[in-house]
This record gives sequence, C-alpha cells and structure tokens, in this order.
Amino acid sequence: MTGIGTSILAFVVAIGVLVAFHEFGHYWVARRLGVKVLRYSIGFGKPLYTWRGGRDQTEYCLSAIPLGGYVKMLDEREGNVAPEDRHRAFNVQPLWRRTAIVAAGPAFNFIFAIAVYWLIFVAGTTEVRPVIGAVQEGTPAAEAGLERGDELLAVNGRATPTWDRVLITLLDGALSRDRVELSLRGEDGGEFSRSLDLSGLGRVGDNPDLLGAIGFRPWQPEIRARIGELIAGGSADEAGLLAGDEILTVDDRPVDDWSSLVAALGDRAGSAVILEVDRGNRIERVDVQLGEQGSDRGILGIRPDVPAGAYDGMAHTVRYGPLEATGQAVVDTWRASVLTLNVLWKMIVGQASLNNLSGPITIGQFAGDTASSGLVPFLKFLAIVSISLGILNLLPIPVLDGGHLLYFAVEAIKGSPPSERAQILGQQVGIMMLFGLMGLAFYNDLARLLG
Repeated sequence: MTGIGTSILAFVVAIGVLVAFHEFGHYWVARRLGVKVLRYSIGFGKPLYTWRGGRDQTEYCLSAIPLGGYVKMLDEREGNVAPEDRHRAFNVQPLWRRTAIVAAGPAFNFIFAIAVYWLIFVAGTTEVRPVIGAVQEGTPAAEAGLERGDELLAVNGRATPTWDRVLITLLDGALSRDRVELSLRGEDGGEFSRSLDLSGLGRVGDNPDLLGAIGFRPWQPEIRARIGELIAGGSADEAGLLAGDEILTVDDRPVDDWSSLVAALGDRAGSAVILEVDRGNRIERVDVQLGEQGSDRGILGIRPDVPAGAYDGMAHTVRYGPLEATGQAVVDTWRASVLTLNVLWKMIVGQASLNNLSGPITIGQFAGDTASSGLVPFLKFLAIVSISLGILNLLPIPVLDGGHLLYFAVEAIKGSPPSERAQILGQQVGIMMLFGLMGLAFYNDLARLLG
C-alpha cells in the first residue's frame, strides 16, 4: 500500500474508533438513565449501512462522512413524542441527568486514553533511552552544560524514561518560557543536575523542531552514509543505486555520515539531486529524483548499513504492574490534557503560534506514520488524539458538548434554560467559530503540505 493509502486507511480507522467511543459514552449513559435512543451514527450525512436492534429498535448507522458522529435521542423539541414515551425524552430529564449524558462523550475520550496507556504500560514497550546526542554551540542546551552522552533522568522532578516524556515536559517548560531543572546521568555513571533556560525560545510552534531550538539531538551512533537496504520502487532503487554504495556528496556538498546525509536532503522533497557514490572500486555520479511522503523532506528510499551492536545498551523495557500502570496512565492522560489546554490558551493570548492547530490532513499523515511504525506508536497516537477530541468537545462553544454544558450551567444558576432566541443565536455563533477553526486548521495543513 502507498504512503497516501496507508495514511487514509489509518485516519479512517483512528477517527472511526475514537468517534465510536465518544458517541458510545453518550449512548451508554443515556440508556442507563432511561432516555430513549433513536439513532447511533458513526459519520455524518447519508447512511451507508443501517441496522436496528434492542427493545427500542435503535438505528445503528455507518454514514458517508467519517469526520464525526452523533446520538439522536427522543426529544420533544425535535418531533412529536407519544404520551407513553414522554418520560423517556431527553428534554424532560432532570438537569443532572442531561448534564451526565452530554458530559459522557468527552469523559469516554479520556477513559479511552487511560485504557490505552494502561495496556501499553502493562504489556511493556522497548524504548530508546533519552540520551543526548550532538549539542549545538550557542544554544540553551550548550549554556546549560549539556554534553553528548548525558542521559535525561527527570525534568522538573518528573521521571523521563522515554523520549515521549522528555518532549512533553520540555514543551510544558517552553510554553511557560521558564527554566527547567534537569536530572542527568553522565557516561561515567555519575548523576548530576543542570538548569536549562527556555525563556528565549520564542513562541511554541514557530519552530516545530523543539529539540533543535533547545540545541541538542537524541543520541545516534556514528553511522556512515552507506546504503544497507533499498526500498523497492523508491527513488534510490529507480535511480540504480545499490546496497553497499556509500554516498559521498549531495549536489557536490560533502556528506560525512548518515546524519549529514539526512540534513543535506533537507526540504528537498520532489527535487532532483546529483549523488556522488563510492561503489567500492569506482566513484559514480547518479541523478536521483527525490520522493515525498507527506512532508517537505526529500525521501531517497534507503535504510542505513548499521554496524552490529551500534545500539547496544541504548534500549530498555518500560513496564509497570497493573496497579502502578493505572496510576501512571491517569497521570499521563492528565498531563497531556493540561498541556493541550495550555497550548490552546497560549494560542488565544498570542504566546503560542497558531501553527500548532492541525486539521485532518496532518492528522492523517501522523496516523499513517505511526501505523507504519507499529501497533504501540499507533496506540499512543490514538490516545493523544482522543485526549484532544475530549478537550475540543468540552470547549464552551455552542453546538459542541461544552456549549450544551454551558447552557446547563446557566440553567442551574438562573433556574430556567436560556431563551430559545439566545440558544439559536449561540448556535449560529458556534457554527461560525467552528468554521473559522476548521478553515485555519485546513490552511495550516495545506501550508505544511506545500512548504
């Protein structure tokens, strides 16, 4: 399957699973509280497949537009209700029941994330230890005294056994533009602390390469720019490159190792380049048309010739017992939620770039990339997107769950629902706000896609 095909399939699966779980929250709580559910739909628009089930003969639908879903409940505001069914209509329920039903959708998104993290933690994953690689001079990392080979043990007292944890905690510090305290272990085994000043990084999102802005890279062994394997049908394969070829230059720019090869390709997606390669007994120049796969980085379609033992000692297994995994899953979900809210707030007040907002194209690319990387990366992706969906739906925007909860809060304070006129006006404003957010997200997607 092509990269685009993988991204589309992974996106549809991801959105389908997360929407189904979100809407199941509304459905399940409504049923438990005695409200009659007329339809449970995954997707919007024309139903592609429908079946009925249960004592209420609820319609279950798969619909044409896989960008959401809905649960339709019996409601006097949307049609005639038989007198014998009136007590099961949503609109006549006590305020606490309506609140519970509406809040259940976002709540199930967070429950889904906790369950995914728990499963990953209990099963255990092999992770690369967060060891620092090259440190660039004149950067916050260099000023803090970080060196190649230092392993990050904790950031601001939070243990960081994986690069995921490192990135989340550093991003939190970058949003606050504050110092973060690092606990490290040197190559000699000694442990020490360093203070990393992130106040000069600028707005989060202006530079999507957070580690690069801080001034260091994850550790990598020094690997020669020698082709270990060609991807069938890739640019290098079609250009006639061979396994064992060592790339010496890209457009006459010297290449010292694999990292400098990656840097030399830079933002060259779709470009033609000339490679000078050492083929053992002769030097050859080869014209290559670089590929592209959802990013601006040039894709050669090769894998490096990694020496045996190059990564020895760099991987470790992260695993927790069932009880400890529950606490860790809740903590990780909470931290990701707080971080997401922090980013949203910083965007509103102008302290974070609007580039942080992504739409379905970027989400589809990440879905394809993580699905290609394996089950665990894809599950982590699902957990993060589920958290984001939960938070998005809790925003106090009419037409979203958060907007309905806002109306319920007004009703609790004043003793009666907002007027019909106010609710209609709120719906119109909410739709305009959603279209604005969607337009900005699509613009960001296209800007990234077109470079």
